Amino acid sequence: MADPTGFLTHARAEAPKRDVRKRVADWREVYAELDPHERNEAVRTQASRCMDCGIPFCHSAGAGCPLGNLIPEWNELVRRGEWERASERLHATNNFPEFTGMLCPAPCEAGCVLAITPALGGPVTIKRIEQAIVDTAWERGYIRPLPPEAHTGRRVAVVGSGPAGLAAAQQLRRAGHAVTVFERDDRSGGLLRYGIPEFKMEKQRIDRRLWQLESEGVEFVTGCEVGVDLHVPDLRSRFGATVLAVGALRGRDDRGIPGRELDGIHLAMEHLVPANRECAGDGPSPITARGKHVVIVGGGDTGADCYGTATRQGALSVTQLDQYPRPPEERDDTHSPWPTWPHILRTYPAYEEGGSRVFGVGITRFLGDDAGHVREIELSEVAVRRDPESGRREVTPVGEPARLPADLVLLAIGFTGVEPMRLLDDLGLRPTARGTLGCSSDWQTAADGVFTCGDAHRGASLIVWAIAEGRAAAHAVDAYLTGESRLPDPVHPAAMPLSVV
Repeated sequence: MADPTGFLTHARAEAPKRDVRKRVADWREVYAELDPHERNEAVRTQASRCMDCGIPFCHSAGAGCPLGNLIPEWNELVRRGEWERASERLHATNNFPEFTGMLCPAPCEAGCVLAITPALGGPVTIKRIEQAIVDTAWERGYIRPLPPEAHTGRRVAVVGSGPAGLAAAQQLRRAGHAVTVFERDDRSGGLLRYGIPEFKMEKQRIDRRLWQLESEGVEFVTGCEVGVDLHVPDLRSRFGATVLAVGALRGRDDRGIPGRELDGIHLAMEHLVPANRECAGDGPSPITARGKHVVIVGGGDTGADCYGTATRQGALSVTQLDQYPRPPEERDDTHSPWPTWPHILRTYPAYEEGGSRVFGVGITRFLGDDAGHVREIELSEVAVRRDPESGRREVTPVGEPARLPADLVLLAIGFTGVEPMRLLDDLGLRPTARGTLGCSSDWQTAADGVFTCGDAHRGASLIVWAIAEGRAAAHAVDAYLTGESRLPDPVHPAAMPLSVV
């Protein structure tokens, strides 16, 4: 049984980070690389804080982990030093725990019973434990390819190689199907590779998993845009089922702001993708923050990614604007009671590296020089409310305008759904009002034999939801091809919440 007094004996301790001065000078991950024994002993202590609650909200899809990760089980195995069994339990529900361990904001920790009140010392460091399990498993050779023992003779195409597509591909291959993953970029990984900065997750973690999938028999075809390079009739004739895991990469823009047409104003992905390519050795990025005053519009994860990237590129200054008021630092039980995801101030490692964040402001116009390049922004305090009838958000200036130098402006204000693509047109699929791909209760779209999952179905969301939906869609595809499936089905499209955490 779990240690009933562990949370009283030991304080919560986050994974140590590298010195700020060193980490902003390179692109390596921000967390310190510890001696494996030292790391594991520290994590065993953290795992002892888990109480193995009678009702473990940490792995409830409604309030915790949508994958249904068996968190109390592998916490206890880690406490006892049984790392191989802990890895088995972790991988039973999560194909890629190093991805979630590095990138997920951890709704599981928000749902931990120890998060009810600060007096309990804070939630168990679930992400840190998860990461230590998978790191140890790779180091000791516990993770290896698991090719299927039998083959069904069915072929499945997966379009998109982000976390949803990779999870679906691995599950379907292990069920015995021949799986081909198509990726339009030159390398597999989707947003994991070209959207997530290297300092948040080094790409060797992706490459290691791709090696595992390839060793299991998954085929990868890169540089291929399905619908253009591979036409839909050919797709249909070659594969018995298709999974659309194409993401939701259509960036939100605001063309109504005066001066938006000036040079030097870009959507966030126009900055992050070439920066990642530069780290991969593809040559210098055409959009760099070096020697510039950078303003980032938007207070979410993508904005933080731009923030850390601009700092490492050598920006003169970095300012992130958020139109909402500064959130409280502790949970407000009236508006976000436990175990729901709390509305609190979130401080990413990038914010420790310099720059500033400004809350409750909006841009009224962009100002440029004679050459047509942005040089300043005019902003004012704003009030944000939702129209009670339409539900639409209304942003109203309430203060006197002020000016801020800005040589590079990055718009990180979200995504509006799947991008227009010939593939969808030729399949006869039209996005929903939310810009996503609709599906029935079995993850199948309006096109027979064509399924969807991840951000393409859900809208821009968390990596843990992408993996969960990829696994669930694989279950549905397997049942469609064979009549029944023994693959796990972690979530159901009709029952899960669609709000983005």
